[in-house]
Amino acid sequence: MIHAVFIINRSGGLIYNKSYSEQLAQLSSNEALIFAGTFHGIHALASRISPAPKGNSDRDYESIDTKNFRLHCFQTPTGIKLIAATDLLQANVAEVLGNVYKLYCDYALKNPFYSLEMPVRSDMFDGMLLKLVQG
Repeated sequence: MIHAVFIINRSGGLIYNKSYSEQLAQLSSNEALIFAGTFHGIHALASRISPAPKGNSDRDYESIDTKNFRLHCFQTPTGIKLIAATDLLQANVAEVLGNVYKLYCDYALKNPFYSLEMPVRSDMFDGMLLKLVQG
């Protein structure tokens, strides 16, 4: 089960977050912003000190396992990070995050009223993302 989805812009700002589960503790707006900034900073440092060779095709998708859940991160070529908090048994999350990125492109980036790096506010995006997460 996907518990939550977060989208972080290339400068570390939270531009979207949505919870889909009652099992996940609800984050306040400030806590969600702190999560995004902290994740962005840790991801940047870990990427720099990683022993994996540069140019590895798997570097755009990473996951962090905990005892109770897993955080999955897909980083786009433009630096947008799409993060999903899932249970430990959730499969095909890389594919789901790729589809989240497609939805982001279709319903945010192609929207003439959307400003890059700003929060995503689109009912169509919310609805399509809900279908994707539940499906």
